[in-house]
Amino acid sequence: MDLSGPGAIDEAINAGIDLDGSPLPDGMLSLYTEVMGLEGQRKRSGVRKSMRNRVVRTGAKHFDQATLNQRLIDAGWEGLKAKEINFFYG
Repeated sequence: MDLSGPGAIDEAINAGIDLDGSPLPDGMLSLYTEVMGLEGQRKRSGVRKSMRNRVVRTGAKHFDQATLNQRLIDAGWEGLKAKEINFFYG
């Protein structure tokens, strides 16, 4: 199994195994499936907002605070909010 890229986690979950090859517990899979099913039914507020949330959540792993803040602004979004800075960089 390829362990890289954004699809690696979904592929492992669908196969019922962790990335190290060990089986995922039934209780965890059941709860995950239930919550993701509920999430799939939730109305969305907008693509731009969802895109920004994903960029912040993932970008914080790859960019320092100042760089991510500027990149958000340059792309046309608002810069990092105080709660995001505290959560991801605090």
